[in-house]
Amino acid sequence: MSHAERLETLARLLGPLARRRVPLGPLTTYRVGGPAALFVEARSTDDLRRVRAALAEAPVPVLVVGRGSNLLVADRGFDGLAVKLSAGRSSEFAGVEIEPSGPGELTVRAGGAVGLPVVARRAVEAGALGLEWAVGVPGSVGGALAMNAGGHGADVAACLRRYGWFDLAAQAEGEGDLDRLAPAYRTSSVRPTEVVLWAELAARAGDPAAGRAALGEIVRWRRAHQPGGANAGSVFTNPPEAPAGALVEQAGAKGLRLGTAQVSTKHANFIQADEGGSADDVWRLIGAVRDLVEARCGVRLSTEVRLVGFEAGPSTRRAP
Repeated sequence: MSHAERLETLARLLGPLARRRVPLGPLTTYRVGGPAALFVEARSTDDLRRVRAALAEAPVPVLVVGRGSNLLVADRGFDGLAVKLSAGRSSEFAGVEIEPSGPGELTVRAGGAVGLPVVARRAVEAGALGLEWAVGVPGSVGGALAMNAGGHGADVAACLRRYGWFDLAAQAEGEGDLDRLAPAYRTSSVRPTEVVLWAELAARAGDPAAGRAALGEIVRWRRAHQPGGANAGSVFTNPPEAPAGALVEQAGAKGLRLGTAQVSTKHANFIQADEGGSADDVWRLIGAVRDLVEARCGVRLSTEVRLVGFEAGPSTRRAP
C-alpha cells in the first residue's frame, strides 16, 4: 500500500473524526506554515483509541500538536496525521482541579490541552502557589511535559508528581512519574507519538495576593525583555559557553532579515515571522544564524524549536 493509499484508508477509517488539509500555521504561535494531510482534534480518550486502531491498519507519520508555541511547520505542510487535544468545554483534556494533598500542600491536576498560563492563574486564585513561573510559558500542559518547559528559575521537573500518557503508535498507555518522564534541559522521554493526557503538579498553600503579585512581575518582565508578535520563543537552546542570544548578537546576527523572517532586535534568540510570511523563510534564517554563530564564535547551536516538514536546502545545512 502506497503512502497516498494509506492516507485514504486512514481517512475512511476515521470518518468524520478526521479532516483533510487543515492549515497548521494558525495552530502555532508563528502563524505560518502549511496544512496537515489529515487532522484530528480529540475530545476524549475514546477518540484517541479510534486513532490508534486506524493507524494500526494504515500507518502514516504522526504529529502531536499542543498549542504550537514551540513548533514550525514547513510551507509545504505535513504529509501525515496531525493530532491535537481539544481545549473546548466538552473536552476530557481541558479541566483544572485543585485539591489538598497534605499539610500546606496542594495538587493541581490539569488536562493536557490546558495552557500553562491558565494553570498558573487558576492555581493562584485557589491559593495554590509555586506555579507562577508557568504564566510566562505559552504552551500546553502536554507540550510542557514533552519539552520540560520552564522559566524564571523553575520548570516542569521541579513540580511534576504524576501524568497520564497515551501512545498512538503502540498498544500502550498509563501513568508515569518524574522517573518515567526523565526530564533534562528542554527535553524528556515523551515520544513523538505519545500524548500527555493530564498532569498533577505540586503546589503549596499561600496567599492569592502574593501569587497575583508574582504573576504580574513575571508578565512585566517578559514584556520588557522579550518581543511580541509571531514567534516561538527561544529558537536555540543555551549551550554551556554562553546564552544563545548573546552568541547570536556577538556573531552580528541581531536584526538580520531573510525574506519575511527577522531576528528580533529586542532579543537575539527570537526570530519573528511577518504577517502572511513564510515558514521556509524562518527555517532558512535559523540555518543562516546558526552558521554565522559557528563561523564567528566557534559554537554550534541546537534548535529548541521543533521543525516539521523541512529538507536540507542548497545554501545552508539542515536545521537542526
